[in-house]
Amino acid sequence: MELPAIIQDSREQDPLQFPVGVSVQVGTLGAGDYSLSGLEELCAVERKSLPDLVSCCTNSNRQRFRSELHRLQAYRCRAVVVEATFEDAVQGRYRSQLKPQCLIASVSSWQIRYSVPFVWATDTKHAATATLQILRQFFRQCQEFKAKLEV
Repeated sequence: MELPAIIQDSREQDPLQFPVGVSVQVGTLGAGDYSLSGLEELCAVERKSLPDLVSCCTNSNRQRFRSELHRLQAYRCRAVVVEATFEDAVQGRYRSQLKPQCLIASVSSWQIRYSVPFVWATDTKHAATATLQILRQFFRQCQEFKAKLEV
C-alpha cells in the first residue's frame, strides 16, 4: 500500500519538507494546503504558523479563515496543523496585542463550530510529520474500506 503523491497547494509559500521517498506534486486545492492524489475531494490539511493563526483572529483576516474552515467541513478528513505548541499559544509567545485567552477561545470555538481538529505540532519539522501521518492514516483507512467492499 504505497501512499499516493501528496498534493501541495500551488499557493503554499514555504512548503513542508517531507522525508525522502515521499512523492509531492504541486496542484490547486479547493481547501487546505495538503491532500493526496486522487483523494483531493475527501482530504485536506490546512497548515498554520502561530503568527498566521494569530492573524486569523484579527478582524481583517477572521472572516477569510472562517470561510476556509467552512470549506474544510465538506471533507471526510480535515485538520489544521499548527507549527507551535499549545503552551506557546497560552503563554502568548507571538508578536501581537491579541490576548492568549482570545486566541485559545477562538481556536476552541472553531473546533466545535466547524468540526475541524487543530493539531499543535511544535514546529515546522513536526508539522510535516503530523501532516504526513494524517494523510497516511486516512489513506490506510480508505484502503481498508475499499477492501471490505470488494469482499
